Amino acid sequence: MAATRPLSAVPAPARASERGGASGAGPPLTALLTRLVGDDPPVTVTAYDGTVVGDPEAELRIHVRTPEALSYVLTAPNELGVARAYVTGRIDVDGDVYAVLRAVDDMSLSVADKAALARELAGHARELLRPVPIPVEEAPSRARRVLHGLRHSKLRDSEAISRHYDVSNRFYELVLGPSMAYTCACYPGEDASLEEAQFHKFDLVCRKLGLRPGMRLLDVGCGWGGMVAHAAEHYGVEALGVTLSRQQADWAQRDLAARGLAGRAEVRHLDYRDVTETGFDVVSSIGLTEHIGAKALPSYFRFLWSKLRPGGRLLNHCIVRPHTYDSHRTGPFIDRYVFPDGELEGVGTIVSAMQDNGFEVRHAENLREHYGRTLAAWCRNLDARWDEAVAESGVQRARVWALYMAASRLAFERHRLELQQVLGVKVGEHGDASMPLRPDWGV
Repeated sequence: MAATRPLSAVPAPARASERGGASGAGPPLTALLTRLVGDDPPVTVTAYDGTVVGDPEAELRIHVRTPEALSYVLTAPNELGVARAYVTGRIDVDGDVYAVLRAVDDMSLSVADKAALARELAGHARELLRPVPIPVEEAPSRARRVLHGLRHSKLRDSEAISRHYDVSNRFYELVLGPSMAYTCACYPGEDASLEEAQFHKFDLVCRKLGLRPGMRLLDVGCGWGGMVAHAAEHYGVEALGVTLSRQQADWAQRDLAARGLAGRAEVRHLDYRDVTETGFDVVSSIGLTEHIGAKALPSYFRFLWSKLRPGGRLLNHCIVRPHTYDSHRTGPFIDRYVFPDGELEGVGTIVSAMQDNGFEVRHAENLREHYGRTLAAWCRNLDARWDEAVAESGVQRARVWALYMAASRLAFERHRLELQQVLGVKVGEHGDASMPLRPDWGV
């Protein structure tokens, strides 16, 4: 990842002679870092005072560039402090961010280690626990968000979506590539490109939905309109997409016009709950369910069911937890920097909510490995266009993306996350599902 490039906003570390040397009044960095990463760490750790823990010749390195880095780490829970230090450049890496995360993935402190660390730092508490500025990219805490409405209210959902997506369409073009598809691709073969895989994903969805010319499609949470455009262009349907991001809607409308599809396809800046049309033949939900929330799943699927004609199909494509008993809440880094108020359920929860609210579930498919590949491709895009991305969005936001995508790739590869496509049907009055006897989707 290009996130290792120098940050002009971060002051250069003081030389040991300027600080009174490594044996001055600061915390015992060698003992501290050894306690954190071990005697023989999988990556080398260097510190602002010249301390080195690990192999000095190692390709993968973590740099603790300033004393503030320790304050960030020690004053915030879980991964949030490390994320703050990385986003601000107080912690940096040499080598690929993903490779560093993978190398340190199994590291953890025992209770005894934490107790010993607290004793070692006791004399430096005032220095290390001093307040440090929170990056401007960080969203307010869950408690403070109540001031902007209840969780998953229309206003609060709109603000959460806008915070993530209304950054810069150009930034997303640099990361996502020409498809502008911000969801898991489906790779038809080992050598397929990202663009080929995104085309294949949209085609797979269209075939699972059984699209034919003249059908009406509703795509909720449509992003930059990739599914809307694909379905209209290649399957001859009339398509309506809705998104809470005004920038996405504006970009999508321009793209549809440029493709000559404006007469058959439309993208609106609209909450899906405000769609008034009914009688759609099919509904696609690609990457929206993560923003719905577990408590709202029943009303979500009831609403989508109400928009379909009898025999109509819903394809729900979303990130899920590996188990239904896993917490729905995302970790503090994702919640504060990437998807505020996002929730992830197990696929069993998704299936149950669909079954209990009108749908017959006909098929489910896990594309977990495909999302790992998709994220790797996005990481390569960001690395290749790093300077442009920084110029467009700022270095700290680019570093958020570098960290978030690398960590997400690892999560899919290590089976901490899955990507499930679940196909449901609104069965007719006499049990007609309007489905082939045993479809293979033809792809």
